[in-house]
Amino acid sequence: MSANTPAPVTIRGRRFVWGSRTYVMGVINVTADSFSGDGLARDVEAAVEQGCRFEAEGADILDVGGESTRPGFEPIPVEEEIRRVVPVIRRLVRETSLPVSIDTYKAEVAEAAIREAGAHMLNDVWGFRHDGERMARLAAETGLPAVVMHNQRGREFHDVIGDLLAGLGESLRIARELGVAEERLIVDPGFGFGWDEEQNLVMLRRLGELRALGRPILIGTSRKSTIGKVLDLPVEERLEGTAATVAIAIAHGADIVRVHDVQAMVRVARMTDAIVRGVAAAADV
Repeated sequence: MSANTPAPVTIRGRRFVWGSRTYVMGVINVTADSFSGDGLARDVEAAVEQGCRFEAEGADILDVGGESTRPGFEPIPVEEEIRRVVPVIRRLVRETSLPVSIDTYKAEVAEAAIREAGAHMLNDVWGFRHDGERMARLAAETGLPAVVMHNQRGREFHDVIGDLLAGLGESLRIARELGVAEERLIVDPGFGFGWDEEQNLVMLRRLGELRALGRPILIGTSRKSTIGKVLDLPVEERLEGTAATVAIAIAHGADIVRVHDVQAMVRVARMTDAIVRGVAAAADV
């Protein structure tokens, strides 16, 4: 591990040693309109079963979201989002040993997921820049690890990496000023969130430049429309394209990959780690 590698962090008793291997976050969509076709709204049992399967398949983190953030999505009321995610997170905390993350940009939802259900981690697609800094204050108060994503939607484009460094830098500044411990922060460049096809590909190609921020990098390319456009394939046929993006992201410095197809992508991550980091890293799972 180099001197520039972020310090390890412990989440639900599990030590995440950045740079040692790639960690896999499994997506659990408790929604009715997920772009990926895997939404499980109103089906707690199916969502919990999926989480248990993901654990058996090698996932390191489970990420539960109750509102689709696909392009053109319609926001749902806070109360409905809480109703969707809290029972699922509560059961996953009880029935798996994995850290469970709440995927929301609404502080009220995040607080319910933490206080009522026991969530271990925050995943904010607006990077503390949506709700008047309430999410950052919650992260500081609870001490939980948080993923801060750069969301390019509605922002003026200048340059992919320049915009990412500026946007993520602003999220880190907010976190620092409100007392969030820096070692608890993970950055996400927001693949597919306000970027066009070519910009997404540039992001992957130059992902390593985000190392300048000094934080672990999470990326979620799984099944997204850029893959569909490049390969001219529907969402249910994007497994191989996802595998390519995951491998390239790891080769360029990703620490966590957020995916729908856990078993396949765990294998992709292990193989890529064997090439990029050495066989010992791939075996250390």
